[in-house]
Amino acid sequence: MDVFHLRQHLIDDYSRYIGSFIQIRSPRISKLVRDSIQEGLLWPEPLIQLNPAFEPGEWIDELVKQEVLHQECSRVFRIKSVEDGYGKPLRLHRHQAEAVRAAKTGESYVLTTGTGSGKSLAYIVPIVDHVIRRGSGRSDEA
Repeated sequence: MDVFHLRQHLIDDYSRYIGSFIQIRSPRISKLVRDSIQEGLLWPEPLIQLNPAFEPGEWIDELVKQEVLHQECSRVFRIKSVEDGYGKPLRLHRHQAEAVRAAKTGESYVLTTGTGSGKSLAYIVPIVDHVIRRGSGRSDEA
């Protein structure tokens, strides 16, 4: 499959669809609109990127052994499957492990990194650790 050919086919179809309901009486404006659409006004050029390899960090189990995380985090944060309910150990990227350590200080911090690099997990791990250690903070807890 040629993805560039497929893209062009989709764009051509969509362009015809859009053109089917655009009725501009002024020939000058009509030409400007048609030319703008033809030049790609409504769709960007294809973007080709390599998915970066993020530097490996520590395993959740290591952070538990170092008492950065509560021991229960070792059970919660695992790669589980239908066949293996217990799961395999989870290794964080370096920036995720650094964020977990930063959160442990109690100070504010900002994590900026690329799309798909695991920012959400870097924030979720410290939150779960906090709740395991201190509870949710709800007043109805025993």
